[in-house]
Amino acid sequence: MMLRFSNRQGYVEEEKMAQEIERKFLIEENEAWRSVGGLHYRQGYLCNSVERTVRVRTAGDKASLTIKGKTEGATRLEFEYEIPFEQAGELLENLCQGPLIEKKRRQVEYEGTCWEVDEFFGDNEGLIVAEVELESEDQQFASPPWLSREVTDDPRYYNANLVKRPYRHWSEDNS
Repeated sequence: MMLRFSNRQGYVEEEKMAQEIERKFLIEENEAWRSVGGLHYRQGYLCNSVERTVRVRTAGDKASLTIKGKTEGATRLEFEYEIPFEQAGELLENLCQGPLIEKKRRQVEYEGTCWEVDEFFGDNEGLIVAEVELESEDQQFASPPWLSREVTDDPRYYNANLVKRPYRHWSEDNS
């Protein structure tokens, strides 16, 4: 599928449709992934529904606006655009739903695969999730020994849903 859009000069360009194929797992405390340095992330949502999300994110000194479609299995459409850091800060503070997501992301290599390990803070303190991006839903990969249960199909673990129902509230309603 191709996407057509106009750039700032008014030219029509074609680009392949962006897809994200991602699997998520809970992980166990382990110094193997903790020893890797990470980057602090802050993110919030301008639009947050089952059909689509619009996310604002800062990661270190970079900022982005991301539009994601509905998840089908482990796949969804995703479009990401870099935006000025100062504008991202304004959006996060003034227009995004709260609470904001705060986390430290570590990129951990294991047998040729890059894993993103997110350690959450604030209202989601105590939650640690590992994600792997794949080329196809049936792609094989080696599982690191610190992986626990897969939560790809559990929408509670989507960052957009952690804004609506933070991890710290899960035990209060026996989820």
